[in-house]
Amino acid sequence: MSRTRVYAALLALALGGFGIGSTEFVAMGLLPDIARDLLPGLYASNAEEAIGQSGWVITAYALGVVVGAPIIAALGGRMPRRRLLLWLAAGFTVGTIASATLPTFELVIAARFLAGLPHGAYFGVAALVAASMMGPGKRGQGVALVLSGLTVATVIGVPVITAVGQAAGWRAAYLLVAALFAATFVAVRILVPWQPGDANSTVRRELAAFGSLQVWVAVAVGAIGFGGFFAVYSYIAPMVTDAAGMPSATVPWVLAGMGTGLTIGNIIGGRLADAGTSRAMFIGFGGLIGAMVIVGLAGQYPVGLVAGTFLVGFMAAILSPVIQTRLMDVAGDSQTLAAALNHSALNVGNALGAFLGGLVVAAGWGYLTPAWVGLLLALGGTVLAVVSVALERQVSRGARGASAG
Repeated sequence: MSRTRVYAALLALALGGFGIGSTEFVAMGLLPDIARDLLPGLYASNAEEAIGQSGWVITAYALGVVVGAPIIAALGGRMPRRRLLLWLAAGFTVGTIASATLPTFELVIAARFLAGLPHGAYFGVAALVAASMMGPGKRGQGVALVLSGLTVATVIGVPVITAVGQAAGWRAAYLLVAALFAATFVAVRILVPWQPGDANSTVRRELAAFGSLQVWVAVAVGAIGFGGFFAVYSYIAPMVTDAAGMPSATVPWVLAGMGTGLTIGNIIGGRLADAGTSRAMFIGFGGLIGAMVIVGLAGQYPVGLVAGTFLVGFMAAILSPVIQTRLMDVAGDSQTLAAALNHSALNVGNALGAFLGGLVVAAGWGYLTPAWVGLLLALGGTVLAVVSVALERQVSRGARGASAG
């Protein structure tokens, strides 16, 4: 393939990531609008509790990712990769339209769960396609290029679509996202080359990854550690308006700043992953812990909140390609599942962060307390990263001992 064709295909894959980033994160800036529309009685009597409960819109999508990623990856391993990507893009389109049109809180929650099912499998398969096109030694960068669509969405897509949602209603925002997925379907069909599935893939072989302790620990690193990012990101709108006292019109700009941090961090994270995932994990978690402290202590001031949330996005994005690459390293033959599992892990973190952040907000402890929840989760991720590295060294010592014997 020519370099032009490769980058055109990567752009098509990244467009899907752009749509996924938009559908996953646009709710963060529109939670007050969603609460006002779907829970009007509760919002009138207790706005904090209504916004906290509306966090289930985020949690439901994340749980859909968690459930869908391993199931679709295990069942679809043999399917030609472009065909599987097209089915997943179609699923996103239908699920997002349902999210925009269903009338009640409960039905919207169900639609968000269904819309989340293709997420992990899309990124997993797209990462495998990108890695094969990039060639040896550039797997982390290939993963980062696919993820770049998601991070660019946080700079451009989420702020713009949030502004549309504030002006025309949150349902209009989701219809705009559905149009992105329809465009992804067309772009993938035209630009992504045909690639075979894994002819040796079976459900049993893919699921064999779950028999590895290292895989479970790597999943837990993402699920717990990355939850800190979502604890902050999920409640960014009330942090801006209520904690820092800024007008609601500034929410898209703060989201764009955080998205800029995500975009830059993702690029750096891909290169760090290719250089070695162990060191990169500790760099990411150390920085994320520091960023949480800044938000917690200085988030009541506009400058402190803008700087702190930028750093939260930057450090969290370093971790994303690092954790995905590490999962692919430790999963052996279960590469399709491993590539998808990263997104299950990160969306366990999404569900956990949104849920725990919602608890402290609904309890009336203030809109900055999710940053301290995020700090505890990032510390948990650091501890698990230590365990992962220790297990890796133990296996390495065992292999050297067996070789010497």
